Amino acid sequence: MSDKMSRMAFLQNFLMKQMLKKQMKGVPEAEQQKVFDAIEKNPDFFMNIAKEIEAKMKNGMDQQKASMEVMMAHQAKLMEIMGK
Repeated sequence: MSDKMSRMAFLQNFLMKQMLKKQMKGVPEAEQQKVFDAIEKNPDFFMNIAKEIEAKMKNGMDQQKASMEVMMAHQAKLMEIMGK
């Protein structure tokens, strides 16, 4: 990986963590770290989830409902990834 691509990946990771931290306000630090670790180990899976949520939102569904539907559809895999 080139140095430029490495810096870009670092920046994207940093920005994603900052956004998630803001949304996970009130969640214990250890739990937040579990989520960050899971995303770093399974980026394609979580990117797919994000795309599915975005598609539902483009069809008029609110973010919370879209997120819940997609998470429920992938519940087994999420539980496996999170070690529950």
